Amino acid sequence: MKIAVFLPNWVGDVVMATPALRVIREHFADAYIIGVLKPYVAGVLDGLTWLDRLIFRDTQGPWSRRMPVVIADLRRERPDLAILFTNSFRSGLMAYLSGCRRRVGYARDGRSPLLTDRLEPLRDSSGRLVPSPVIESYNRLAVQVGCPQPGYQMELTTTFRNERAAEAVWRQAGLLAYPEVVCLNPGAAFGAAKHWPMDYFVELARLLVDRRGCGVLVLCGPAETEMASEIARQARHPAIHSLGHHPLSLGLTKACVRRADLLITTDSGPRHFAAAFNRPVVTLFGPTHIGWTETYHPYAVHLQKKVDCGPCQLRTCPLDHRCMKLLTPLEVFSAAQDLLARRIPQRGAG
Repeated sequence: MKIAVFLPNWVGDVVMATPALRVIREHFADAYIIGVLKPYVAGVLDGLTWLDRLIFRDTQGPWSRRMPVVIADLRRERPDLAILFTNSFRSGLMAYLSGCRRRVGYARDGRSPLLTDRLEPLRDSSGRLVPSPVIESYNRLAVQVGCPQPGYQMELTTTFRNERAAEAVWRQAGLLAYPEVVCLNPGAAFGAAKHWPMDYFVELARLLVDRRGCGVLVLCGPAETEMASEIARQARHPAIHSLGHHPLSLGLTKACVRRADLLITTDSGPRHFAAAFNRPVVTLFGPTHIGWTETYHPYAVHLQKKVDCGPCQLRTCPLDHRCMKLLTPLEVFSAAQDLLARRIPQRGAG
């Protein structure tokens, strides 16, 4: 049996899909499972062995990753089953044109005629989508194809190379000298509306250093190196460092989160790395509904201010960004204090 799994397009969503992916692999132990995914999320799954082959798709990338080539590649594989974690019409069309006999996904974006198994998303009486945990939506797909309930334990691993790179960061930044290391993650690929003010991150970093004696590492992706470096520069303290001075990868970010005592982050992908590695995490929510990305992680604290204009789900704030500005560094530090005071077992690299 061959199964094509169309993986989510966002880093955090791929992490939230891991319970379903794990149970699909376990239930279809003898199947040949093909992951169809965007190349920039591939690093999330590095080290896991659930997928037998990866097919990269990218509307902006080289021709070899464009839709006609991906469809032709899938037609050669002749999958028996396609499981669509993505909700786009494009992914439904690709599964249909690739000749997959059974196509399982949510009835969204006008693609119902392209599916053989149509799951209805949760909607209110007016037909609007109800904010509900994405992890549960992914689990429903696994159950639909015959798998047992996957549960909520997300799973990632780090490679030897990831761990060696993180160890180099800890040594070069002098983080081994501190009793606690807190990672700050200020970026968010979704858009600027998710960003917490930079000067708030600077103040928070100083509070962690001055009041708890922590070492602080500011995480970043390639598009956020300037932001992370500026936070460390403005903080002006030898205990506060930017990851942007090191060769960046998702694997390195995973390894840094895994060995940290705490992650403080915007509502972005690395937030879910913490849950997968059983690390405590404080997430700063502004324009987004907590309900969409709830993962039931026992060591997670969600902070969000109630404002009359939100949660708006907009990528850019058209007003004054009050949802994030009202959340003060002292409040976040207090939540961090509470989590750091708890004895939290650390899961291994897997």
